[in-house]
Amino acid sequence: MYDITVIGAGITGTFIARELSRYQLSVLLIDKENDIANGTTKANSAIVHAGYDAAEGTLKAKLNVRGNELYEEVCKELHVPFKRIGSLVTAFNKQEMETVQELFERGIKNGVPQMEILDKESVLKLENNLSEEVVGALYAKTAGIVGPWELAIALAENALENGVELLLNSPVKDIDKITDGYSITAGDRKIESKIIINCAGLHSDDINNMVNSASFEILPNRGEYNLFDKSVGNIVNTVVFRCPSEAGKGVVIMPTVHGNLLIGPTSEHVDSKTSFDTTLEGLTSINEHTQHTLKQISFQNVITSFTGLRAKIRTQDFIIEESKESLGFFNVAGIDSPGLTAAPAIAEYVIELVKRRIENIEIKQDFNPYRRPNIHFMELSDVEKAKLIEKDPRFGRIICRCEHITEGEIVDVIKRKAGARTLDGVKRRARPGSGRCQGGFCAPRVMEIIARELEIDITEVMKDSLDSYILTGKTKQYQQNK
Repeated sequence: MYDITVIGAGITGTFIARELSRYQLSVLLIDKENDIANGTTKANSAIVHAGYDAAEGTLKAKLNVRGNELYEEVCKELHVPFKRIGSLVTAFNKQEMETVQELFERGIKNGVPQMEILDKESVLKLENNLSEEVVGALYAKTAGIVGPWELAIALAENALENGVELLLNSPVKDIDKITDGYSITAGDRKIESKIIINCAGLHSDDINNMVNSASFEILPNRGEYNLFDKSVGNIVNTVVFRCPSEAGKGVVIMPTVHGNLLIGPTSEHVDSKTSFDTTLEGLTSINEHTQHTLKQISFQNVITSFTGLRAKIRTQDFIIEESKESLGFFNVAGIDSPGLTAAPAIAEYVIELVKRRIENIEIKQDFNPYRRPNIHFMELSDVEKAKLIEKDPRFGRIICRCEHITEGEIVDVIKRKAGARTLDGVKRRARPGSGRCQGGFCAPRVMEIIARELEIDITEVMKDSLDSYILTGKTKQYQQNK
């Protein structure tokens, strides 16, 4: 029997699992998908918010500000890209400037440091590619950007190195109460656990309802994005918001930690928890917003478009609590924006709740908070490159020309704890296929490496989710059989 089972290996679940790995506990991390961070975490705006947006006194307000404070240290420990570049909430008329003032005052109440209201001249000095129609903005220096799936993967890797177990491809089908806790049917396995922490994102209401009455409902909210080539990655220097509306924070224009430009998301309530289609209406809306906010931009530089789903609830605040009906069952649900920012603080909060249920938890004396950094060959000096190639010639073979990724880097991310097993899994960890050609040239080579390192046939290599096979066999053999 495990002490604690965490259901859901997105950014919230992996932060909690890593925090639990500090203690003398047996912990299992379960996910229904084929990899870490395959839900909301892999398709969001990657912003570390300052904390002025959430209403005073809410969990969102409290945990956003605290989470922001924790980001720099945890990203250093795990060697994950994080940049504190600041954010602007831009106003284009007098009414929007009133909203900017309201956000500033709310930020003061929430304890957000280093904020100021800028006039038009100061805004354009900071962001000279914005439209001349801008009249002012709220500038929050503590906002930043991060690699969200890279962070979740790093958290899982570090948690596993500190004793947590990982079970993928295991959708939770049923949960029964037993004398000492819970019996969980996950995939084809039966698991017993004293405590359950429900971090199942879009499906957290489904997991709750297996044990408790239906106390909340997840409302999927679809957001579409455009990702641009690195050639326009410096068109803005900060995270650029428009004034928020009832639909949310609105479309954002921002650089990514890897030098691209990301614009989105839209905001649309949908009925399906699997509605990941991009739409003409959504992408048109992004384009219109961008043209109004920036002086100019070429949409020929879009290299891919994608959609993410956020898990909203009607109360508009996080649910982080132990069930009143089922002791030892903790819901961590409705973690929409600023959930990525709040995640490290959510983990702290959950641990304190768990300590009320399990008394006198001992800290591991040998807990290691540090993760071995990924190797980024092209960032090394010539001397370092030569030494690495001498040690392992695979670092001398370029596989992805767009991102300059070597075979050695790809092998490294496959061999790690919670390592890559799919084409997209390698992409999220080492970035082959993330450039302008989107894997058009390197994908076959990456598949060959995955097959070789995992000792499987290349037809067994999947793109991402279970059963997302790419190849079925050799062309000539297929034609003969036909």
